[in-house]
Amino acid sequence: MSGSYPSKIKELPLYDGRFDAYKLKAENSDVLFASYPAGTFIPPHTHDTDNHGVITKGELILTMNGATQRIGIGQWYHVPAHVEHSATFDVETDEIEFWFKDK
Repeated sequence: MSGSYPSKIKELPLYDGRFDAYKLKAENSDVLFASYPAGTFIPPHTHDTDNHGVITKGELILTMNGATQRIGIGQWYHVPAHVEHSATFDVETDEIEFWFKDK
């Protein structure tokens, strides 16, 4: 897996899902350090978690509730639980994503 994360982050377990990420597990939440190659498309889906993320490299094109927005380096985004959304990455992108579970 590529990505510009520090070596300590790269020692974390890998996330087993539709994209490459290192996973830091915490009570009632997960933290993912994700990397997406240019051209990655994640089709419409939902999560049982309330997700917040920040782009650290590249750009996320997020479509949610019929609107598409571009989220660049240093910008945060929020995807509420159970809201259908899709993601496109035209350029190589890294992000840190926080997945909060209901208590």
